[in-house]
Amino acid sequence: MITTGYVTMDQSDIHAVSVAVLAHGRFLLVRRGRAPSRGLFAFPGGRVEPGENAEAAARRELFEETGLCAGKMAVLRELIIEGDAGRRYRLEVFRALEVEGVLSAGDDADHAGWYTLEEMRSLPITASTLAVAESIAAVPS
Repeated sequence: MITTGYVTMDQSDIHAVSVAVLAHGRFLLVRRGRAPSRGLFAFPGGRVEPGENAEAAARRELFEETGLCAGKMAVLRELIIEGDAGRRYRLEVFRALEVEGVLSAGDDADHAGWYTLEEMRSLPITASTLAVAESIAAVPS
């Protein structure tokens, strides 16, 4: 289950971040190599570490999973995602307009690549990733 809109964080929620990047009509995705979501494609991201702010976590996760660094970023959306074993994730989705570096899968990503929205629809992908990508693609550039 995915909830969007104004999000209040429960003490037991797991604070996580992801980074949506759209460049030349393609979205940057990683395939998860570990749980949760092992084998599914998603935006690069992960948990916010204690003492870390959300933007710093988003930048760290992007670099660890793809080898890329983002320029200016802004929070695009917050979601509550009901995970397995009763876990609940508060996900802050950032939007990065540009990235630089050499793309290389790392950390808990076993693959990284660029995909069109049409290609994404045929991948094993998290529902939240596809929903966010569709909303980004619907906005005229």
